Amino acid sequence: MTFSPPHHKPGVDMGTHDFEAEIDTRALRAWRLGRIQEQLRKRGLGGVLLYDPVNIRYATGGRNMMIWTMHNAARYVFVPAAGKSIMFEFPGCAHLAEGLDTLAEVRTSTGFLFAGGDRRNRRVRQWVGEILELVRTYCGADRRLAADHVDVEAGQVLVAEGVRLVEGQSLMEQARCIKSPEEISVMSLAIGVAETACARIREALEPGRTEAQMWSILQATNAEMGGEYIETKLLTSGARTNPWFQEAGEKRIRPGDLVSFDTDLVGPFGYDADMSRTYFCGPGRPSGKQRELYGLAFDEVHHNMSLLKAGLSFRDYAERAWEAPPNFHKNWYNGLIHGIGLCNEYPVLSKRFLEFDDASEAGFEENMLVCVESYIGEDDGVEGVKLEQMVRITATGVELMTTYPFDEQLLA
Repeated sequence: MTFSPPHHKPGVDMGTHDFEAEIDTRALRAWRLGRIQEQLRKRGLGGVLLYDPVNIRYATGGRNMMIWTMHNAARYVFVPAAGKSIMFEFPGCAHLAEGLDTLAEVRTSTGFLFAGGDRRNRRVRQWVGEILELVRTYCGADRRLAADHVDVEAGQVLVAEGVRLVEGQSLMEQARCIKSPEEISVMSLAIGVAETACARIREALEPGRTEAQMWSILQATNAEMGGEYIETKLLTSGARTNPWFQEAGEKRIRPGDLVSFDTDLVGPFGYDADMSRTYFCGPGRPSGKQRELYGLAFDEVHHNMSLLKAGLSFRDYAERAWEAPPNFHKNWYNGLIHGIGLCNEYPVLSKRFLEFDDASEAGFEENMLVCVESYIGEDDGVEGVKLEQMVRITATGVELMTTYPFDEQLLA
């Protein structure tokens, strides 16, 4: 099986390289806004209200306190079905939106942070007044407004005023799932950061270092090279690799341990590089059991990659996907594949996809970027192996985006 080469250039010093000068960020933003507005028009909607900071980033190109606003609904944006958007920015932060051609204007947001009692009631009324103005202007007689997330109390008051709230997250998922050439280029930059971190982790791996110390290399590399944040802390060793989803801790890595990690790295321009590798920590050679685990994970990833192409239905993919031996089912990774962009995205498929009677016959399209993953750890076993590759869907197969090598000792 052959895969096309990646877009990024190994060896480029991304910490000093001026990518802003090379990437058409206006085209990047225009494509993303156009994708949202296409989905709005398909649904006959006048606009969508976005609170999720990842959705706001996608719609406008603007960012502000990304992690903090994931749990504090302090800023939001209204995207109309035609024309430019209206940003409601955190107080004192309007200057962060300067130069964004996606925006018609920037207003100060009305948040509900630490606002109990009468103060909260006043803010709810103020917020409802703002949103009603947008609905009257953009949403027509049916008063339908899409939204990804809305404060419960404020949403109830809005509905009482006659607004028909429509679920908007699926609209955004559909918009985000097809990538433009500019998006693919900036995702390639994030992959370059992640692969640099993989190389540094491999070079630094030695007995006596803690999992947390090894994971910190990923964090430091991302910060140094213009990245933004990391969504998980998944790096474990030895017996802590089974089951998966344990976070990096103070355990010291021992000779002969497997070390597994998942990058989950949000790099330059806010795009995610999600790849996984497992290394053997020497001295010595991997055991037969370690090689068996690694071989199964390697086979699963490559079998499932070989199935992918535009036009393949999600159902057909799930039916034909690799099947783990019975003694691995308890700990087997639930997700066969997921979309990737500014974060993990639509579609998300697992073998359980086939259990839903209403499972859609939707399928893969060209220029979807997806992650193909495997976790293999026996139900009562000691260690486990995590591997994951990012690929772009093409008319005839996939283009491999992540090319950092696998551990040859474990493949032997």
